[in-house]
Amino acid sequence: MKLYYSPGACSLSPHIVLKEAGLSAELEQVDLKTKKTKSGADFTAINPKGYVPTLTLDNGKTLTEGPAIVQYLADLKPGSGLAPAAGTFERYQLQEALNFISTELHKSFAPLFNPATPDDYKKVAIGAVSARFAAVDKELGKSGAFILGPQFTVADAYLFVMTTWTGYVKIDLGQWPNVKAYSGRVASRPGVQAALKEEGLA
Repeated sequence: MKLYYSPGACSLSPHIVLKEAGLSAELEQVDLKTKKTKSGADFTAINPKGYVPTLTLDNGKTLTEGPAIVQYLADLKPGSGLAPAAGTFERYQLQEALNFISTELHKSFAPLFNPATPDDYKKVAIGAVSARFAAVDKELGKSGAFILGPQFTVADAYLFVMTTWTGYVKIDLGQWPNVKAYSGRVASRPGVQAALKEEGLA
């Protein structure tokens, strides 16, 4: 397998899952501005969407969306506990969490990373991100250590990446005590530390 990534981007989520599951994969860094890989390949020939993460399999098949990739990786190691068994209610709860993070939280950050976004709209975007984190903070107050309870799952790998983005856009994570404590718990995991180090982030 090969994971195409950009340091600190949402591709950090499947990178963490690889480490947590004890899976090995080749890593290929992508310059998202030039759409070139570190080896000089045209990334759009690999993923026409032009963004990470992208996972290519040994059989030539490709997956391109983070929530799909992390579930695929978790299912390669079902004993890891990174995803509940397919068909169970708990698996649908995992998908619910992944969808929320992807569509409500992740996408709310997009205007804040775009230098062309007007300042007035950035305030709106910060309000949207803040509202989502406030909801997560309440959920973590009920669920405990991780987003779905005591077990670390692929949803936590994704949510953790979102918490790291707050520093880049000057949002104080401390206004949500449960989220801040959660981010610290996840960051301390050996698998997470290994992925951060490989991306030059720790």
